Amino acid sequence: MTFFAYRVNKTDNGMVAGWCEQERDQLPAGEVEIEVHYSSVNYKDALSANGNKGVTREFPHTPGIDAAGVVVSSDVEAWHSGDEVVVFGYDLGMNTAGGFAQRIRVPAAWVLRKPEGISLAECMAWGTAGFTAALSVQKLERSGIRPNNGPILVTGATGGVGSVAVALLAKLGYHVVALSGKADQTEFLLRLGAGRVIAREDAMTGLGKAMMRPQYQAVVDTVGGDLVSALIPQIQPEGAIATCGMIAGTDINASVFPFILRGISLLGVDSVEIAVDHKQAILDAVATEWQLPMLSTLTTDIMPKQLPEVLSAILAGQGVGRYRLCLLNAFADE
Repeated sequence: MTFFAYRVNKTDNGMVAGWCEQERDQLPAGEVEIEVHYSSVNYKDALSANGNKGVTREFPHTPGIDAAGVVVSSDVEAWHSGDEVVVFGYDLGMNTAGGFAQRIRVPAAWVLRKPEGISLAECMAWGTAGFTAALSVQKLERSGIRPNNGPILVTGATGGVGSVAVALLAKLGYHVVALSGKADQTEFLLRLGAGRVIAREDAMTGLGKAMMRPQYQAVVDTVGGDLVSALIPQIQPEGAIATCGMIAGTDINASVFPFILRGISLLGVDSVEIAVDHKQAILDAVATEWQLPMLSTLTTDIMPKQLPEVLSAILAGQGVGRYRLCLLNAFADE
């Protein structure tokens, strides 16, 4: 049996990518084989497709760090043919052939059960980006952040993580300040629930300063680099920054004063290697009390032929909201 996969290869003339037929025996080892109905497109996928060695070491390769579909076969008792499942994180789409394919084969320990109350398509509207946003909010709430204690800033607010973070925080009753470099997306962010939209330069006033007048109770940062450095002096006492991105850089510079005089926290957010039961709990939460019906309004469905264009846009920082790749019956006429 053959299936279609988006294969990326590194050649002497640069990266070459496209959809091609693969055989089942070309899939990696694993206990569970899954027919993929939907995937989603994330910044890490764009890096992998562009040959970034920090994400993918060997080519040719199939990116796609997310997948939602139906179990075809299983070598373990926990999973059976017909089970609706979700996979995100671990090595999927990095160095293990990923969700930009009609079939994947993965270790049983990577597989999550789709909860009642949410469809496979809705799971991929969240995807790794949405789950990262949910994990960021969870981290902040576990550190004592509450809706009535002050505003929360979301950086990179039009991106995959940022847009979901804005919507989820607004749903939970927080006053959200959205930071974006896209002036033409202000109305989009206000529709998501942001109370105010600011430009990057408005937040950069703290760069190089040890302390400033507190502006924000907390931050969901999807950007990294100097922006984090600039925001640390602006966090109110007992506040926190949950950081999950590095598109603007991996280094930060800060004084210890905000940490020891105001007791603020810098919280790292990992959506890749956390325990499978923690991932399942987050998936269950977004299917119940954290459900976002309006997520459909910020999700764009794409077909396989549109994938290269979307990957390029995301890599260039031009992506808006979430992108869901539809694979079920997508090649029926091929």
